[in-house]
Amino acid sequence: MKIFRQKILLQKQIINEKSLSFVPTMGGLHRGHISLIKIAKRRFKRVIVSIYVNPKQFDSKNDFKRYPRRLSKDINLLKNLKVNYLYLPNYSDIYSFKTKNKIYLHKFCKKLCGKKRKNHFKGVVNVINRFLEIIKPKYILLGKKDFQQLFLIQKHVEKNKINTKVISCNTVREKNGIACSSRNFNLNKKEIGVLSKAINFIKKNKKFMNKKKILNKLLTLGIKKIDYIDFFNTKSLKNPKNKKNNFNIFVAFYIGKTRLIDNF
Repeated sequence: MKIFRQKILLQKQIINEKSLSFVPTMGGLHRGHISLIKIAKRRFKRVIVSIYVNPKQFDSKNDFKRYPRRLSKDINLLKNLKVNYLYLPNYSDIYSFKTKNKIYLHKFCKKLCGKKRKNHFKGVVNVINRFLEIIKPKYILLGKKDFQQLFLIQKHVEKNKINTKVISCNTVREKNGIACSSRNFNLNKKEIGVLSKAINFIKKNKKFMNKKKILNKLLTLGIKKIDYIDFFNTKSLKNPKNKKNNFNIFVAFYIGKTRLIDNF
């Protein structure tokens, strides 16, 4: 695995890559990331992974500081997975150039996480756009756990006619039902137990579409704060009229100081 910290050196190395697949991460690698990388290797052979904790997508300095950083472990993991390239940029390397593409934010950015995190998705789409302009991958692989992020990146790519195909991949879960997430590293055993009970309760009660019941139960389980509980059809982005309609339930809440999201 070749490691690059400067985009100029990276671009010289990958200039002749015709079918490069890209897995963007902020580190704190887990089974979800491993799944994305294995899919990329199996389907597209050549893989580049980035690790960069992007400050522009955090609405709190404390949240940015608390984000799990496990670089040595991450590098060893990527070596074992036989990733071809790892890009470890700093702030200047990512943000010191003017982009060709104009950032496009679909109106869905104002729903769900967009209500509470004002500039979050602008920061996400901005940094992904910059990675795409630097790397020019043929494919980018993203997980469905962050469905809103996945959708908005897809719309940005389509709007700007970027020559990269977005590959959406299923959420990977632990045996206890919780979605794999870097933020899970910030939870202790007791908090993991609370999260597992909360997710499994929501799954069982999803079809009843009873927000109040779910909200009250989550509070009794030990959830500190609930940002939202909402229902959306993932294709139309409309709220379902009844439980017979096809829809996902979207949730965001805090366990201790850690904010977690999920949808299923």
